[in-house]
Amino acid sequence: MATTNPIPRFPAGFLWGVSTSAHQIEGAADAREASVWDVFTDGPGRVRDGSTAAVACDHVHRHREDVALLAGLGVDAYRFSVSWPRVRSRGGLDFYDRLVDELCAAGVRPVPTLFHWDLPADLDWLERDTAQRFAEYASEVAGRLGDRVTKWITLNEPAEHTLLGHALGVHAPGRKLLFDALPAAHHQLLAHGLAVRALRAAGADDIGIANSHAPTWPAFEDEADVAAAGFYDALLNGMFADPLLLGRYPDGIGELMPGDVEADLKVVAEPLDWYGINYYAPTSVGAPQGTEIDFGGVRMPAELPFSVRVIEGYPVTDFGWPVVPEALTELLTAFRARYGDRLPPVVVTENGCAYDGLDDRDRITYLDGHIRALHRAVEAGVDVRGYFVWSLLDNFEWAEGYARRFGLVHVDFETLERTPKASYGWFGELLREQRA
Repeated sequence: MATTNPIPRFPAGFLWGVSTSAHQIEGAADAREASVWDVFTDGPGRVRDGSTAAVACDHVHRHREDVALLAGLGVDAYRFSVSWPRVRSRGGLDFYDRLVDELCAAGVRPVPTLFHWDLPADLDWLERDTAQRFAEYASEVAGRLGDRVTKWITLNEPAEHTLLGHALGVHAPGRKLLFDALPAAHHQLLAHGLAVRALRAAGADDIGIANSHAPTWPAFEDEADVAAAGFYDALLNGMFADPLLLGRYPDGIGELMPGDVEADLKVVAEPLDWYGINYYAPTSVGAPQGTEIDFGGVRMPAELPFSVRVIEGYPVTDFGWPVVPEALTELLTAFRARYGDRLPPVVVTENGCAYDGLDDRDRITYLDGHIRALHRAVEAGVDVRGYFVWSLLDNFEWAEGYARRFGLVHVDFETLERTPKASYGWFGELLREQRA
């Protein structure tokens, strides 16, 4: 049960919102081109419950109902993603035109993410040309929506898309390339920089990215575990933050990337107006153990130079992730210390948890603890400008299918009926208290 003590007030103008992504909620798959996720989910055994996102929450047809839920919740902003495969279909931007109009009429600020893992099926992040194609797509979207959209996100979590989709094969496009997946990371970062330029050329501003980050904790304080944790941290945190904020890769990584890396980094490091961080839980890492490890359903190959360990001593979500609010404070203050004046204002673009049930007291406790931890980071001097809960709706949770529920709103995937959970009421009351 969440504490009854009021959550401290955040600075004036702090942006409160919720997040979703196109492939996870939109449905209407017959009205868009295929994505890599459509191809991936057609394969047997790749999704836990054998499901697909062909219908999902049917948000395309029920978006007015969902905008009403946003308005009833009282959020300032709604972070959604634009489906590149839908935009490439005839009239595909018409849906986003209508959605943005509905949001503006409801007093909810639209915050689109241009890429949230649903790459058109005929494109490939291993190919450099995909970065240029992404910039052209960004320009097209900005040209259509830029008169009403005033805050933009280029990419969502290129680290996970690279690791899970290209290195380990448990997400689309299902490749198991290990370190040969690094070009996919570089080309996504290059796509980001080119998209920032394209958005600004189209008159857009207030541009950021949504990168996933977490503190990396050595399993034990021995030399081998500390070294393995340092490498993992460089790979999953530094490789996706250093190029953007410092204009360079961590030591030893840049030389593994394709092309003229020095020239590309000048594009990647286009100045950002703000930096988005998705946070869920810290990671414990130790030296390799010489055997394949099943970590939360992800098979971690024995040949990796590290092993991800279970963090014990904390409650866990239905996904098995440890609930460690203080690690969010640790993460944000460490970012401020590492990047200093190179770190623009921060927005927490995702934070949430998987729990079943309409009376979701565990979700309330999770959000209460993390919002308090966020406030402690603000008190410590981190310039945090916003916080988005993942997610508005229960949705298609990638390789987990419909087996994990992150929503403030329950979705019956048979009838598609929406039912606000206890956490929806709690978060709405928090927003009212923050504005009182």
